[in-house]
Amino acid sequence: MSKAKLLGNLKEFVIITFGAALAAAGIFFFMIPSNVSIGSGSALAMALANYIPLPISVLSLAINVILLIIGFLTIGTEFGIKTVYASIVVPVCLGILEILFPNFQSLTQDPLLDVLCYVLVVGWAMAVLFSCNASSGGMDIVAKIIHKYCRIELGKAVYISGIAVALISSLCSKNVDAKLVILSVVGTYFAGIIVDNFIFGMNIKRRVCIISPKLDEIVNFILYDLHSGASLNELTGAYDKVQRKEVITIVDKNEYRKLMAFVRKTDPKAFVTVYSVNEIRYQPKTKR
Repeated sequence: MSKAKLLGNLKEFVIITFGAALAAAGIFFFMIPSNVSIGSGSALAMALANYIPLPISVLSLAINVILLIIGFLTIGTEFGIKTVYASIVVPVCLGILEILFPNFQSLTQDPLLDVLCYVLVVGWAMAVLFSCNASSGGMDIVAKIIHKYCRIELGKAVYISGIAVALISSLCSKNVDAKLVILSVVGTYFAGIIVDNFIFGMNIKRRVCIISPKLDEIVNFILYDLHSGASLNELTGAYDKVQRKEVITIVDKNEYRKLMAFVRKTDPKAFVTVYSVNEIRYQPKTKR
């Protein structure tokens, strides 16, 4: 393995560690003190803690391990070591926070504010993890199983699994509070929206169409610098009847930024149109 690749992998795992630690902080500082059970493995651990005399961090770790095994058996090994690593880091960080703050109380002293802070913090954490093609495990695995076998959109699957955990956690609570139950369900719903929007946001690519007299230079940049594909179309202007060529390419966010910088430098007057692409499907040809 090259030094650059090794440093890249190390940097990626540092980012994953930060994202997992951030998720643990959101759970510890906002969800646990308020007893609001946003649908997650940690929320299920909170419910089980009422009946099993073990720390929430230990129960959370056990739930994640069980769900990871089920995920590998039902979905496959594509989860990868990143998800395994992140799903272990979260309960480990919870355990550290339990030691550092043994009698911690809510920062806001208001369940509604706790829900809002939790959704924002954990939403940010999930954004960090998803940017590295990782997740924190837990109920995300259940959502993926529902998505795969029930043919339900991933966002809805996240919501369904989260609502189920929120209701179970509320019912298992020794003192059922209708307000907390409602906050749990509403919080789970908005958490699902944030995750859903982030997933679609990460999948969005840009279809860039460029008309320029310096098209050869732009095409070479796309092919050999961005290492992306491109297509050429023959166009005829409706007004001047002049034939021109247009290059079309589909790039991600980072490639789009590099491409636009190159186009501005090479031909500031180039005609560029950009479209958002939510999904790309490609069926490779099979040999007969």
